[in-house]
Amino acid sequence: MTAETTSTPGTAAGSADTPAEQWRPVFIVSDGTAITAETLAHSVMTQFPDLSYDRQRIPFIDTVEKARQTAEKINAVHRRKGVRPLVFSTFVDPNLSRAFISACDGFQIELFRSFVGPLERELGMKSVHTVGATHKIKNEERYNKRIEAIDYTLTHDDGQTNRGLDEAEVILVGVSRSGKTPTSLFLAMQFGIKVANYPLIPEDFDRDSLPEALQPLRHKLFGLSIKPERLSEIRNERRPNSRYASIENCREEIAAAERLMSENGIHWLNSTTKSIEEIAATIIAKLNLQGVGNKLRE
Repeated sequence: MTAETTSTPGTAAGSADTPAEQWRPVFIVSDGTAITAETLAHSVMTQFPDLSYDRQRIPFIDTVEKARQTAEKINAVHRRKGVRPLVFSTFVDPNLSRAFISACDGFQIELFRSFVGPLERELGMKSVHTVGATHKIKNEERYNKRIEAIDYTLTHDDGQTNRGLDEAEVILVGVSRSGKTPTSLFLAMQFGIKVANYPLIPEDFDRDSLPEALQPLRHKLFGLSIKPERLSEIRNERRPNSRYASIENCREEIAAAERLMSENGIHWLNSTTKSIEEIAATIIAKLNLQGVGNKLRE
């Protein structure tokens, strides 16, 4: 078949020591990119932490033939593994949706059908049934704001420059490898927010003060922390068996960083068990940020 497939493990793959009822194959199928379906499926699956699963995304199922081939592929997994696959799909084209649903044996959750029909009835209007509408550029000004935010955020990653630091809408601080860069980029790409991030380093802890460049911008600061054990794992991937990655050093740095943030009245959270979406939502709420699409019309 010609469709692209990507496979991502869930909590763990279905292995010999995992009871069959605690593992399922998960398929995410769409006549578009499948990104929307994957996001919704991920949100749903996180509600079942005791379930192990293998997740496979199958986008661009844009013909009836591809729809039937994909259904047969899923049915083959059902026969081979002996457990019913979970199938999340977003078919905009009703003909493709019918062809796929009628041929597939999996437990099916058709995401668009769940929401679009009730909304059509509530709004008294028909939806456009257009593939890829989620990702179209609807407003040039909003699009440009996102691009500017991404460019700014990349330039101000990891304290690379202090120039234009006052233009940041938020400045993330924390020890090295505590999640500042991915959070910064997520805020820029998803919400068009200009983010700088700045590492807190041993010299700051020795002085017991924030970096000089950040002191007049305390109202824009937000801190990220992390459990020492997880930080040590991450740092060992980068610099194995180093002082930088040792659990003792990680404990010392995190304790010093949390003390410094608390003394300076900086909002902060522990990122260890939180998704990037949760972290971003917390930052936006705490600092009352207005990203792209976050403000209602007056």
